[in-house]
Amino acid sequence: MKLKIKEKEYDVEIDPGMGGQVKVVVNGNAYLFGKAGAAGEISVPQTILPKRDFSSKTIKAALAGAISEVFVKEGDLVKEGQKLLTLSAMKMENEVVSEFVGKIKEVKVKQNDKVKEGDDLILLA
Repeated sequence: MKLKIKEKEYDVEIDPGMGGQVKVVVNGNAYLFGKAGAAGEISVPQTILPKRDFSSKTIKAALAGAISEVFVKEGDLVKEGQKLLTLSAMKMENEVVSEFVGKIKEVKVKQNDKVKEGDDLILLA
């Protein structure tokens, strides 16, 4: 499911069938919780599982437009929420930000390039 909290979106998966534990995955980070006594109640995280592998993550254009500015280059390390580029569409400047930590493998666009919805913009390693 998708949750929106204070203008930030989160991808959340909940798996209650782990024999006394509940697995919750938030934006690729998995957490195990032990069940407490009362129904619906859970205790604090017992174990943090390894993060998902984003070795071939691709940032795609959410809509058609033109690339106004590119802020990263191949080899740059980026953090979650860091601005990667600006896409101009429908007379609006749209910031494209990283959803996670990674290394820029390839920037597939440059300033003034026209893109269609779904086009690859940046590959992360």
